[in-house]
Amino acid sequence: MTPDPGRSRAISTSEADDSATHVRIAVVGSGFSGLGAAIRLKQAGFADSPDDLVVLERAGDVGGTWRDNSYPGCACDVPSHLYSFSFAPNPDWSRSFSPQPEIWAYLRRCALRYGILPHLRYDSEVLAASWDPAAGRWRIETTGGGYTAEVLVAGCGALAEPAIPEIPGLETFEGTTFHSARWDHHHDLTGRRVAVVGTGASAIQFVPRIAPQVAALRVFQRTPPWIMPRLDRRWTRAEKLAYRLVPGLQLLARSAIYWAREAMVPAFRHPRRTRAAEAVARAQLRRQVPDPELRAKLTPRYTLGCKRILISNDYLPALGRDNVEFVTESISDVRPRGIVTADGIEHECDTIIFGTGFQVTDQPISHRIRGRDGRTLAETWRGSPNAHLGTTIAGFPNLFLLLGPNTGLGHTSVIFMIESQIEHIVAALRHLDRHRLATLEPTATAQAAFVAGLDADMAGTVWLAGGCASWYLDPTGRNSTLWPGFTMPFKRRLRRFDPAEYLTRRREPVTAGL
Repeated sequence: MTPDPGRSRAISTSEADDSATHVRIAVVGSGFSGLGAAIRLKQAGFADSPDDLVVLERAGDVGGTWRDNSYPGCACDVPSHLYSFSFAPNPDWSRSFSPQPEIWAYLRRCALRYGILPHLRYDSEVLAASWDPAAGRWRIETTGGGYTAEVLVAGCGALAEPAIPEIPGLETFEGTTFHSARWDHHHDLTGRRVAVVGTGASAIQFVPRIAPQVAALRVFQRTPPWIMPRLDRRWTRAEKLAYRLVPGLQLLARSAIYWAREAMVPAFRHPRRTRAAEAVARAQLRRQVPDPELRAKLTPRYTLGCKRILISNDYLPALGRDNVEFVTESISDVRPRGIVTADGIEHECDTIIFGTGFQVTDQPISHRIRGRDGRTLAETWRGSPNAHLGTTIAGFPNLFLLLGPNTGLGHTSVIFMIESQIEHIVAALRHLDRHRLATLEPTATAQAAFVAGLDADMAGTVWLAGGCASWYLDPTGRNSTLWPGFTMPFKRRLRRFDPAEYLTRRREPVTAGL
């Protein structure tokens, strides 16, 4: 059970007794972000012993979102050769788009291969982390004990905490409910009457898998997504052998995928350029949904890219099955034996599955981290997350965020962004050591200038001018989730550590005893 964000509180110096374990660097999370950071920091010489670095993981295994999301049909929507660490290519991917079990196994292999297992602390969910100005360190409270750390790296990821809508009467439902990210594998769906709430990236993967199994399936849609064909196929033995024997081939494939994905950026920045892609999506819709009434319900009324673009070959045909009912009326409440829509109809069901996404712009971890002035990240952001280079925050010394504000992507692999941020962290820590500094944090001026530039670049993009409301936007209306352009400038910008953009404090000199 996830502790309530309200449990976050300042930890006084008096509370931090001698039982707290001290480390130089504490990394939160062991998905792509946390593992990537731990591996690179270890390679860079910042973790010569397990006491130099710990990875605090709330669960009992590594993997992050690829451990938690085990619903039927779960797979990546970025090609396999690009959705992996650049330093750890995998020639054995089975398909163009990797299924969840393979990605999870890949992350577990990386943890073993790069010697991260001794640094992992399982069942250690971070409940609170407060900066202690007097001691110049982070004081961290976890379910596995207390820690102090000179540096805190938050690699929790944006897709970590499921979002379940507040529907009146949900607590009265007599059947089984669960979120797709917490799939109940003990609940057999065979012969069940199932309601699926949401038609996002997860739902379009599991709906086709469970539709043949259940007695009746009702899919509740709020807004139709744009769905493109999934150009997926199995890799042949010859191809995998070639990738294994000639690693340069896989590097070439990765590069080709990367630049093909980057070519999509102008369409996001200039919405009129999406028309060709929209035509492809409309053609698939016409081909796979012959019923004109159903097809009208599935036709988006906003510009492609405004919300997350989905890819699937089997979701639309699944909606035409005899045992599937597609509902577009809004949900008004839940009763003991079903869901009631605004038209007064009660849709009977014994299972409700939420495919309603994640808490992206109000992540629970933001309520648990407190900076120099005692305020949490959430209090500092006031509903609109922002960070310098998406990585560091004024008022929070020695704190680094991975996949922080405005580092998400709508067109390519976030692993590229993660690795760029990790290199920036390494450069920052080397600067600390080289100049015998104790702390660094961005100046408020540097951070404000970076955020203002982002907002200027975001103006006119499909995310703001596409005619939809999406989870990319925070409560203030800003797109505080995505990077607004090509990713190579982001990498180049983070590769350079500019001391002029940071406030620093020197280490206290060590005085010899008499």
